[in-house]
Amino acid sequence: MQYMLMIHEDESAYAGAGGEALMAETIGKHMAFAESLAKAGIAMSGNRLHPAGTATTIRWNHGEHALHDGPFAETVEELGGYYIINVADLDTAIAWAKQIPIPGKGAIEVRPVWDME
Repeated sequence: MQYMLMIHEDESAYAGAGGEALMAETIGKHMAFAESLAKAGIAMSGNRLHPAGTATTIRWNHGEHALHDGPFAETVEELGGYYIINVADLDTAIAWAKQIPIPGKGAIEVRPVWDME
């Protein structure tokens, strides 16, 4: 079964003094995580996203829609990237999600992908 592991973190951790170094370190840890998935034979895909400030959100209200700049919710944590992994069950997906590097505070949302077949 496929699971999407959505990475929610505080983008401000990468700003200011030491931000670039922290980003490089975190990306290195993500590369190691991806290598671990590959070594375990787990099919995966994933991408890093541009900062939340580049997002455009479309909100619907009973057939009407409005465009908003930025992320869909008022929050400190933004969706920064994701992995889609193919594993046997939720427990396995959670075990892998716990290994995703997040400096400081954040969250990983684990959600099954709907099989469209």
